Amino acid sequence: MKSIREIFKNNPSLLDEPEVQQLIDYCEVLQDEIVEFKFQKTDNKELAMLDMLKEVINGCNAIEKEHIEHERYGYPAPDYQQTISNLKSYILDRCRDEKIWL
Repeated sequence: MKSIREIFKNNPSLLDEPEVQQLIDYCEVLQDEIVEFKFQKTDNKELAMLDMLKEVINGCNAIEKEHIEHERYGYPAPDYQQTISNLKSYILDRCRDEKIWL
């Protein structure tokens, strides 16, 4: 499966189109639902870790998007310190809930 950036590498300006953004958001929701369904079906720690990693990647993608918008349009810069803190908190909370010990 190709990443979004790989799919649009020959025409990255399409990523700015509202319809493309809606499609990307929809695909991310579907990916999350698939992972959640698989987790509910098997109650497997490996799938919990996979789900957690996908959430981390989604968070990183959102920060990258904010950074690109900051550079391109002058929107406010992402708060990297808060993002790192939130990410760490999410990982630790999720590990505790899933009884995954790091």
